[in-house]
This record gives sequence, structure tokens and C-alpha cells, in this order.
Amino acid sequence: MTASRIAYVLGTTAGGTGRHVAMLAEGCAAQGRAVRVFGPASTRSLFPGVSFESVDIADRPRPAADAAAVRRLRGLLAGFGPDVVHAHGLRAASVAALARAGAGNSRPALVVTVHNVPPSGTVPGVIYLALERLTARRADAVLCVSADLADRMRRAGARDVSLAVVPAPPAAAPPAQAVDQARADIGAAGRPVVLAVGRLAPQKGFDVLIDALASLRDRDPLPLLVIAGEGPLAGQLAAQARAAGSDARFLGARTDVPALLAAADVVVVPSRWEGQPLIVQETLQAGRPLVASRVGGIPALTGEYAAVLVPAADPARLASAVRSVLDDQALAVKLGAAAQDRARALPSVADAVDAALAVYSRFTRGR
Repeated sequence: MTASRIAYVLGTTAGGTGRHVAMLAEGCAAQGRAVRVFGPASTRSLFPGVSFESVDIADRPRPAADAAAVRRLRGLLAGFGPDVVHAHGLRAASVAALARAGAGNSRPALVVTVHNVPPSGTVPGVIYLALERLTARRADAVLCVSADLADRMRRAGARDVSLAVVPAPPAAAPPAQAVDQARADIGAAGRPVVLAVGRLAPQKGFDVLIDALASLRDRDPLPLLVIAGEGPLAGQLAAQARAAGSDARFLGARTDVPALLAAADVVVVPSRWEGQPLIVQETLQAGRPLVASRVGGIPALTGEYAAVLVPAADPARLASAVRSVLDDQALAVKLGAAAQDRARALPSVADAVDAALAVYSRFTRGR
């Protein structure tokens, strides 16, 4: 039989993971499945059209709270009776695996999507490794957002590993008024705009971008660095830009990313690691010139021609790539055209939902 009751489990999220879960939950519900989402109360707003139960799964280990989360999730799953539990992220996966352990012979299939690499630091790294092993041994299927993560989970002992389909929602071209407003907010006054979008966190590499743009102070007109997003490094990055002499504007959280993309001369994704980042897909859809780190799943999204790919954490190489796009209009046009071509081959939301349901059906057919 097909999976008729699907439980999604997630932890604290401030990025694309929550939007991906919402996309799957809404898509499966639209196909007639009974769907329920279990996660922190802070994520409830992501799921306005789907049944939601709060379970406090934080982004860092808290033994007492984690034990309480396992007990609560076990009771909620028993009441819902899902055919499949699909957990997103290793923290949520470990809670789901332990909660499922008490379900006896009727326990649901466990599917896990791994969205990220280990956090930095010795202690977090050790904890993450333990979560990887627990997930690898207990999950019926593991989906990974990049090939390097898939290799990592296989080494941890996962038997059934494949790549996840993580599309960006389709975006219509922004109206001219919205683009004009974005340009006014940026206030570039005839200067080229270098745009970056994302959470202000170490993984995103915005510190590297600030250093890179500081080395372009000799260019006339001087490029303007614009960063849209919020996060724990906001104050630190602003201070770094002032000290480095980079002319940077921090816009905070924005809901008009398509308009910002249209206003940009080049979009930069300087991340130290990424899976299938939405901003890369959105840039391709918008047909904008892109410079990005050659890490994780980015090269698989862009190919070799729809972006200038550079090593991560290398300000000199990043600055050279940005300069080449700003100084060579023919290259910028070529990149934009290649981006649009590449965007047509990206998976759709329907593709992602169908792929997930196909995985679920493999483990519920004989139930």
C-alpha cells in the first residue's frame, strides 16, 4: 500500500530546511495524505495549512529536554499512527529514532533527510558523529542534499542512501515597481551592486566576501556590497566591514529577494558549505550572473557554465571572480543566459513531492 499517514519531524530552523518540510507537507496533503508536523513551537508559522503539534527539539543537545521530547513525540506518534516518519536534520532524526523505538512491531518506517555538515568545534563534532551513527543505523532510508553528505552517511553505516530533491519554489518576475523600490532601498547611485543573501552565520562565508570586496577599492566605480539576511553575526560582520574599509549595506531580513536579484549586477554565494541552496536556484531562475563557492551541492546545481565557481574561504580568488564579472559585460551576459538555461533543468516542487512519496512507498508497500 502507499503511505497514507505521514509524520514530519523537524528541529529548530531559521533557513531552507523549514521551507522544504513545509513544501513536502503541503504537497503530500494536497495529494490526499493525512499529514502532521511535529516540531518546535517557533516553526508553527511555517505550516499554516497543515496539522501541527509542538515538540521542543532544539538545535543543541540538552539531555533532560531531549528526553522529554522523545517521550512527547512517542506519545504523539502513537496517537497519530503514521505509516512513515520523515525527520529532517540529525537532531530531529535522533529524537524520532528513539521515539519510534517504543512502537513495537507496528512502528512506522523512518526516513531521514540530512541537510547539513557537522558544526565546527571538537565537542559539537563528537556529538554530531554520534547522531550520524544513530541515524545511519536506525533509518530505513537516508536522503542527503549533496553527494559528499551521502558519502559521509554511507561511511557511518547507512544502508539505503540517495540524494534528496530540494527545489526552490517557482518565482514570477518581480514587477518594475518592486525592482525600483529595491534599488531605492539599496541606494547604489550608479555603482555596481554585489548582492549576497542568507543567514548571517559562519557557514555562509560573508566574512570572506567582506574581505574580498575590500580589495576592490581601486575599482571605479566602487562596487557596493549589499547583504540581505539576519543572524548571530550581524554586529560582527558590520564591524568587520567598517574595519576593512568595505562599503557594505546590511538590509536585514527581506521578503523581496526576486526584486533584489533583479537590481544586482552580480550575486555572490561565498559559503563554506551548502547543500542545494535556495538562493543559488533563485539566482539561476532570475538569470543573474553568479559567483559561488565550489562546495557541497552547488556545482551540481550550476554546472560549469552557469556560475563562476571558486574555492571556499579564499578572498583573493573570490575578489578576482567578482571583478571579472563586473569588468566584462560579455561574461555577465553569458552567465545570465547560461543561468536561465540551467534553471529550466532544475526540479520542481511536484518533482520533490513525487520523489518523497516514491521513497515512502518502498517501505510501506508490504505493511
